[in-house]
Amino acid sequence: MIKTAPITIGGGKLTLQEVVLVARHGYEIELDASVKAKVTKSRQYVEKLLAEKKVVYGLTTGFGKFSDTYISSEDAKMLQVNLIRSHACGIGDPFPAEVARAIMLLRINALIQGYSGIRYSVVETMVEMLNKGVVPLIPEKGSLGASGDLAPLSHLALVMMGEGEALFRGEKLDGKTAMDKAGIVPVSLEAKEGLALINGTQVMTAVGALACWDALQLAKWADCAAALTTETLQGVRQAFDPETHDIRPHAGQQQVASNIRKLTQDSRLMTNQGELRVQDAYSLRCVPQVHGASADALQYIHDKLLIEMNSVTDNPLIFTEQEKVISGGNFHGQPIALAMDFLSIAVAELANISERRIERLVNPQLSGGLPPFLTKYGGTNSGFMIAQYAAASLVSENKSLAHPASVDSIPSSANQEDHVSMGTIGARKAAKIVENAYNVVAIELLCGSQAADYRGADGLGKGTAWVYAECRKQVPFLDEDRVMYTDFRKAVHMMKDEAVLKDMTETLGL
Repeated sequence: MIKTAPITIGGGKLTLQEVVLVARHGYEIELDASVKAKVTKSRQYVEKLLAEKKVVYGLTTGFGKFSDTYISSEDAKMLQVNLIRSHACGIGDPFPAEVARAIMLLRINALIQGYSGIRYSVVETMVEMLNKGVVPLIPEKGSLGASGDLAPLSHLALVMMGEGEALFRGEKLDGKTAMDKAGIVPVSLEAKEGLALINGTQVMTAVGALACWDALQLAKWADCAAALTTETLQGVRQAFDPETHDIRPHAGQQQVASNIRKLTQDSRLMTNQGELRVQDAYSLRCVPQVHGASADALQYIHDKLLIEMNSVTDNPLIFTEQEKVISGGNFHGQPIALAMDFLSIAVAELANISERRIERLVNPQLSGGLPPFLTKYGGTNSGFMIAQYAAASLVSENKSLAHPASVDSIPSSANQEDHVSMGTIGARKAAKIVENAYNVVAIELLCGSQAADYRGADGLGKGTAWVYAECRKQVPFLDEDRVMYTDFRKAVHMMKDEAVLKDMTETLGL
């Protein structure tokens, strides 16, 4: 990887793209010069409270139901260590390394705002871990998403203490060995610091941020696939004329209609109203309305994630200027839980309508003269028959996964924490739906490209010709049956390739 300048955090708003660069592409970070004074001032106020033996939740008390139990200053350090060890109750496979890196980045971004009472040196340790490639192994399951992501974040804190498990340069190691090999000194937690490390929404937000970024790119490909399919089915172009969309001015609907017009510009395959038919099926004619609704949802989700990524979500919060410590509920994941359920539904619908377009391409009763299942040798060859099965399977799975997690709540901590968000479950489900949807749209792109070869690819519009050419760089025409799952993988890889996405933006203006 080419060495890049580090991303500075703490001086402004962290963006979704910056999260992706750090999480997936190994970008290092540095802290803005203003950060140290804010963090240090907050810590000094915590130490003042400790010296005065004030009764403050999380500093000199237990946690949850034990919030009324006083802890002496002598036991404060043990309290923090016990907190991390007892709360590291994660279950299941670990999150991918990119998610763990995103979690660390977002936790750092919350702590450096100066409301958490943590020592600056502890933040520096996490920065060093991120920059040197120590990746905590954080189990996916075990968070209720209400007192923050307590269980998964405890697995991050364990490695900081030289415990738990981590990856370093691709090797799975115990936390102490990983830190030693990276040349990082583990931390010895002081009062408040264990709680500051684990009380927050960074796990659900990290998973959600990466899934939302992928969904935003997928939405562009869904428009490309829809345009290609509409052309090869000789769709009616007037459905995308601006007049219709100007009198129902949802931003997403207008944008998608504009995208379809750009993509099909100068097409000789599109037809006029009444030429072959008066109107198309909904999966073609209503693309602006359906894709557009998902586009609007994705914009809402993006905006909510930006707020959360740049917020302080632990407890209690230290307000040094007002000399206050407030025990509130910023750790509650409901804002992200609802957004993640919305993400699930919005992306599931992109896949849902895509599968219906696939069906029209492969079904000879609906395709307007294309060969059955897009193969010349039907009978001895199945063509894209089972590709549609696979898409239908993923769409059906998405319907189950899209059931909202946020409507569930189970009381915890002896009913002290009696309403929880399940936001992390929602985020994990949304990420699965996004991955499934990529594969469905990939299948549509390949079906559309196959149909274009039969119709005459030289008749495609300016934009769809680019889409077709990119698909054909990856996957050749299906003349006779071959193993197809590798074709799907190649198409998905193309859709996620940053160079291709950059070219899409520059060439098509999407």
